Amino acid sequence: MQRLAMNLRMLSRELSLYLEHQVRKPQLVTGGESFSRFLQDHCPVVTETYYPTVWCWESRGQTLLRPFITSKPPVQYRNELIKTADGGQISLDWFDNDNSKCYMDASSRPTVLLLPGLTGTSKESYILHMIHLSEELGYRCVVFNNRGVAGETLLTPRTYCCANTEDLEAVIHHVHSLYPSAPFLAAGVSMGGMLLLNYLGKIGPKTPLKAAATFSVGWNTFACSESLEKPLNWLLFNYYLTTCLQSSVNKHRHMFVKQIDMDHVMKAKSIREFDKRFTSVMFGYPTIDDYYMDASPNRRLKSVGIPVLCLNSVDDVFSPRHAIPIETAKQNPNVALVLTSYGGHIGFLEGIWPRQSTYMDRVFKQFVQAMVEHGHELSSM
Repeated sequence: MQRLAMNLRMLSRELSLYLEHQVRKPQLVTGGESFSRFLQDHCPVVTETYYPTVWCWESRGQTLLRPFITSKPPVQYRNELIKTADGGQISLDWFDNDNSKCYMDASSRPTVLLLPGLTGTSKESYILHMIHLSEELGYRCVVFNNRGVAGETLLTPRTYCCANTEDLEAVIHHVHSLYPSAPFLAAGVSMGGMLLLNYLGKIGPKTPLKAAATFSVGWNTFACSESLEKPLNWLLFNYYLTTCLQSSVNKHRHMFVKQIDMDHVMKAKSIREFDKRFTSVMFGYPTIDDYYMDASPNRRLKSVGIPVLCLNSVDDVFSPRHAIPIETAKQNPNVALVLTSYGGHIGFLEGIWPRQSTYMDRVFKQFVQAMVEHGHELSSM
């Protein structure tokens, strides 16, 4: 037992020495000196060296273990169902934070709209952590659950995809109409971030959002799909996510049988096959390539018209390093990319036992606070 403990300590020291030589400060890519200086002054975490958890630094390990390691802070939601123009409904989960001591007036309390990942809901641990951090700041949060994933009844034969921004536009309009005087921000994770960026790229500066943040976005859908179809990545991630997507739509199977061959959909073995047989058909794309082209946010990044911070790890197998649009980001003064050496996909674990907080959590908290409290400085820089 003593020998085992000694060997573990030696291994830990060796890994620490290795990471000290390999780990670097995040690469901060901005399209203008003003945004870069603003982040260095008010969001210093983006210039700090990120040290991944020493026993869990590899990309796939970070990605796989994060949901099991990180805590799930308790959150009491208030659910709201809003109607859509096509007769459907969207489930919103509100955390009103009525006990906020910093912003006791609900009409001016900052609001953060949160967008979960591919099959995620308001119950995801990373969403709960963002709400917990927003609560500390005195902010209100609302989680946008995509159609059909949060237990609500699907009223029309339509689900969601990251290229179609109509539902997000309806949610943003609804939330802003309730609190027009409150600072309004948004944060999207993985597919939620892709949807958010596609919305911002389409609408430009004509949005009520003051700023936005994205985490572990897949920038180029073709590159994401190709990476996830490599044998090990398919085994660890792709097949499981495909089954989650199939389970999600199979609950509402009766709504789709007239327009989609659901038996064929349920035989899909990858996300690409699912998208070819279901998503691209659902949203009227002639081919899967047409859908993937429209879904890739790198095409619209140059048109984003509000401050956006995008955190990615360059070892993320969901979003390969070569597909990150560094040169495009340099051409837009509203965009900042924060690229870490490690972190995986929505991982960013740090510390010996990373249960309470991740690097991603710290970036989220500092950025939204910076934009609420000091965002006006950007316009004067």
